[in-house]
Amino acid sequence: MLRVGLTGSIGVGKSFVGSLFVEFGCKLLDADDTAREVVLPGSPGLRRVVAEFGEEVLRRDGTLDRKHVAALVFEDHQKRQKLNAILHPLIIERQDQIMRDWETIDPDGIGIIDAALMIESGGYKRFDKLIVVHCRPDVQLERLILRNGLSREEAQRHIDSQMPQEEKQRFADFLIDTSDGFEQTRQRTREVYEQLVQLRLKHK
Repeated sequence: MLRVGLTGSIGVGKSFVGSLFVEFGCKLLDADDTAREVVLPGSPGLRRVVAEFGEEVLRRDGTLDRKHVAALVFEDHQKRQKLNAILHPLIIERQDQIMRDWETIDPDGIGIIDAALMIESGGYKRFDKLIVVHCRPDVQLERLILRNGLSREEAQRHIDSQMPQEEKQRFADFLIDTSDGFEQTRQRTREVYEQLVQLRLKHK
């Protein structure tokens, strides 16, 4: 199986690109799903987060209050690093297990992990190829304002808290620019998919 990482900054259209790859026949796992799974009640991940950040990160029903945790680490680089140090190894381990399961079922397939922090965590290194989704900064800002109902300043703060788009692009084997809307994005994603199919055939 060809293992592919899919990443990009907030508001660039990564989820739409991911849905196109599924439509074209790839297997895809959203890292957010794994991130939720590794902190389910009773999990070692949740116990470690509570031990580090205290009981106040739990809701009354014993589940992790993800919004509270996000607010806690958003502007505190040290806390964010601590949280990532707990969760990233667990998330990567679970993703790798899922990819092994995919490979057993479909050894000639294309498996994609969609994760926003793949480059920052170093997780991208375990993939055969890396796709970076990007768009023009003005488009990114407008999308984020519309999608999350944020003020221009809040949206910009979210963008500035992440690795710059240009920096992410330097890690890419393939780039997908979503600036000009759905049809151009579909066309470019199809091109990348066809190149991945060719690579997979060479690996056989």
